[in-house]
Amino acid sequence: METDVLVIGAGIAGLTTALSVAPKRVVLLSKGPLGKDASSSWAQGGIASALSTDDSPQQHFLDTIAVAGEIADLDIATLVTDLGPDCIETLTELGVIFDHDEKGLKLRKEAAHSRHRIVHANGDSTGKEIMRALTLQVLRSDHIQVLEDAEALDLVSKDNQARGAIVTQAGEQFSVFADATVIASGGIGQIYNATTNPFDATGDGLAMAARAGVLLKDLEFVQFHPTAIDVPSSPKPLATEALRGEGAILLNNHGERFMQAEHPLAELAPRDILARGIWRQIEQGNRCFLDTKQSTGEHFPTEFPTVFRLCQENGIDPRKELIPVVPAAHFHMGGIATDEKGRTSLNGLWACGEVACTGLHGANRLASNSLLEAFVFAKLVSSDILDQQTSIVKRPIFSPPLRLKSVVSKFEEETLSELQKLNFRHIGLCRDGDGLHELLAYLDELNQKFPNPPQKLRNSMVCSRLIAVAALKRLESRGSHYRADYPKIDPAFKYHATLTLKDCEGYVGKPNLPLTSCA
Repeated sequence: METDVLVIGAGIAGLTTALSVAPKRVVLLSKGPLGKDASSSWAQGGIASALSTDDSPQQHFLDTIAVAGEIADLDIATLVTDLGPDCIETLTELGVIFDHDEKGLKLRKEAAHSRHRIVHANGDSTGKEIMRALTLQVLRSDHIQVLEDAEALDLVSKDNQARGAIVTQAGEQFSVFADATVIASGGIGQIYNATTNPFDATGDGLAMAARAGVLLKDLEFVQFHPTAIDVPSSPKPLATEALRGEGAILLNNHGERFMQAEHPLAELAPRDILARGIWRQIEQGNRCFLDTKQSTGEHFPTEFPTVFRLCQENGIDPRKELIPVVPAAHFHMGGIATDEKGRTSLNGLWACGEVACTGLHGANRLASNSLLEAFVFAKLVSSDILDQQTSIVKRPIFSPPLRLKSVVSKFEEETLSELQKLNFRHIGLCRDGDGLHELLAYLDELNQKFPNPPQKLRNSMVCSRLIAVAALKRLESRGSHYRADYPKIDPAFKYHATLTLKDCEGYVGKPNLPLTSCA
């Protein structure tokens, strides 16, 4: 197939890009049914934007950089927060129905925000509502050809120029050649055994870009949401940040409110601090709970209908009972390195959404900045593609079929499960050098056992190695990256770290090392 623009991924970033590059012809790849099971659809939190009279983009900018571990890109943070109000206006024009009260748009406050600036839809179904509106627009657009249940396997490139991707759909494999290729494939949550991300968040875009030699950035920074609901399911359901913004408190099984000793903001502290505070309680043998009985109480079904339904499905009534919580992998601040227009180091390749690293989040993302970033950069990417004066000369490029297994054996499934557990232990909330080397040793063994792994295991192995090496190189603790053997922040590491997959070749595992505690 040939097209003007190939968009890989059909979340908010991908749909917005596809819509915004009109009148160019677009092939849009959706890994599942269009509008379903993207991380965007699962986003309970809203979009942060300075809209109230006591707020400003400058204050939003200050809150963004305050939690970013001193390495947020200030120009990018200014750009995104300045465009916040326009983002909400454009989404409204596209048909998104946000919540209102008697004053207009209903604004909530979330952790580490100094103002009420979070715009929501249907209480806690913001992502689902935005996806509904954008999906409807895509289906009405003649310039977009949607390929559902279609997965990109690898990029096609030649002479440092992206030419499209190798795609599989319904058991068939083919190439889609394009003048412009956009990766908007989402995050990496499924490389961990505890995550809030849907099953499709397997690091596909990051792994594809890595194999193509694209420059990557800030890979060590993985955010764990502190309040995933602690029930035996995968992915784990999420208890939104907004509950704590409305006054919910954290308790351990002894009834103790432990976050007050961890940070002056207690339950409204940045996510990395909250997650490690809960983790320390768990390491001590305690369970942790979110108490919403006083803060939300009987209004829970109307104020937070999604969380209420998730609780009810798991036998919990949050109006009368505590909600058990545990940290779970939620958002990757790192990703494919991009500039202020979403361009990558490979000509003809752009990236936006969670798969990209713009530098906005630094070492720790401010709540509800992710949907804002996805929308803003999708528009910037689209504008840059439309501004391109030249196009590649379309010639057939030899792209041999990838011999990937379509049927996954029980042993391969068990291997992936074991890798997910090891990732949570070694590149999760707490890391240390010995554990990182142990993980690399395991990955070395997998490379020997599986020269031709199925795609999910293949991508998980690449992403795991990239994050482990990035974590080994940062000999400090900053934001969401915590090293038990280097527990303090080190000014010498006040920078964005970049690497390629080739840079990882010199890092090999050291087996049989003793494990150390994260406590």
